[in-house]
Amino acid sequence: MARAHPTTLLAVLIIAAIIYALVFYLPKPASDTDEKERDVDRSKTSHAQAVLHQHPKMPFGNLSTSPIINVMLCSDSNTLPGLIAAINSIRVNSKAHVRFYLVVDQDSVNHVKNWIEGSELNSIDYMLTAFNESWVKGKIPNQGVARKDLLTPLNFAKYYFPWIFPKITGRIVFIDSDAVVQGDVEELSRISMRTGDAAAFSDDCSTVSNRVGLHQHNYASYINFESEKIKKLGFNPMKCSFNTGIFVANISLWKERRITEKLDYWLSINNKENIFGTQKGGGSSGPPMMIVFYEKYSQLPPEWNVRHLGVTSGTKYSDEFVHSAKLLHWNGRYKPWGRISQHTMVWEKFYIHDPTGQYKIARKYGNI
Repeated sequence: MARAHPTTLLAVLIIAAIIYALVFYLPKPASDTDEKERDVDRSKTSHAQAVLHQHPKMPFGNLSTSPIINVMLCSDSNTLPGLIAAINSIRVNSKAHVRFYLVVDQDSVNHVKNWIEGSELNSIDYMLTAFNESWVKGKIPNQGVARKDLLTPLNFAKYYFPWIFPKITGRIVFIDSDAVVQGDVEELSRISMRTGDAAAFSDDCSTVSNRVGLHQHNYASYINFESEKIKKLGFNPMKCSFNTGIFVANISLWKERRITEKLDYWLSINNKENIFGTQKGGGSSGPPMMIVFYEKYSQLPPEWNVRHLGVTSGTKYSDEFVHSAKLLHWNGRYKPWGRISQHTMVWEKFYIHDPTGQYKIARKYGNI
């Protein structure tokens, strides 16, 4: 019997190894379904930001089963003192496990991280990311808006929370950076909501919140009812408006109803068709939410959004009333970290000095 040449045996072994690799290690050809799923994944990935900071002592578990209170706050470089005070007020007043989802401008990411890690906030559970400002580029109202400070990209970041943090489930509480929480945020997160409602807001016409005249708190004060698109919706122009600086959202329903996409749509067409922004109530991020959530939201308890503290530098709220509120909101021009504001002492007890020294709060009695 003829003996096989060693070279022949080596060639056979090489061929066998190649066949084995092809069968067991190369990926299977993608089906149409697989390719569609991959397209969706690519789409979601394009929404995500690369810079994410998660506290190393708080590993992420199964978000659908963990008893975690999700809280989102947004800030640019102009409102960072408010962001820090809001975070601290929540930390101090809640016994629950709160996970903070923080969205800032790209230039502020390291500053906020250092502020948190260099202070008593270093034990909080948080994720920190930069907002993808390209999502709102060319969409923000640019004409007829009196308060230009409301036209920053970060003021619209709350629309996009499912894109920024796609793995969150359950509920999420959004809190403006010009607010402090004096109650337990877990109570706010677990408020009763009507079946089918994707979010809960606070009406502007309640006895607690109606500091300015009622005529400034209806839909006609914020939305152009001469617009053909608005006319087709059949809205009542005298319908009470609601404040969008504080809200609780059912994340699954928000995604199911494609709320983010609808908000983005109204924001996109506004500059072409003047849907909102030139009315006496102003533009900013509120009107698109009023359109999308018209008569489709639950009510926040009024003590969870005691607002208009920033409308004037003087106050009509008593000290007793302010201290009894569960959430104080300085919406308006006069922020508590500015030179002139009201009830600043309440805010200051939650403010943490900037360990980097970049921010100093100016007061008549000296900087803090």
